[in-house]
Amino acid sequence: QVQLVESGGGLVQPGGSLRLSCAASGRWFSIYAMGWYRQAPGKQRELVAAISTGGSTNYADSVKGRLTISRDNAKNTVYLQMNSLKPEDTAVYYCNTNPVARYSWGQGTQVTVSS
Repeated sequence: QVQLVESGGGLVQPGGSLRLSCAASGRWFSIYAMGWYRQAPGKQRELVAAISTGGSTNYADSVKGRLTISRDNAKNTVYLQMNSLKPEDTAVYYCNTNPVARYSWGQGTQVTVSS
């Protein structure tokens, strides 16, 4: 059974940084594009960053220039470097395949940006 395990979240002040990781089980990882998604309280889950199998990236307008997605296929891991964080980035962050979320969602990792 495929598992997605997110980590690296926490409480950070505005302007701060975090690096999220998502470890995936199984041998499928390198053949799918991956995405980082987030869900804020009372809002729908949204895609914030995506990376193709070849390393091409795309970002939501709200995070461009501040968040960077990367992947390490040898480690079955996708990362999200988050800089210049804003209170509106507060959410639970998840990873999954993109554009279709093929697998069950993991538990996510909470990011809270607050002074």
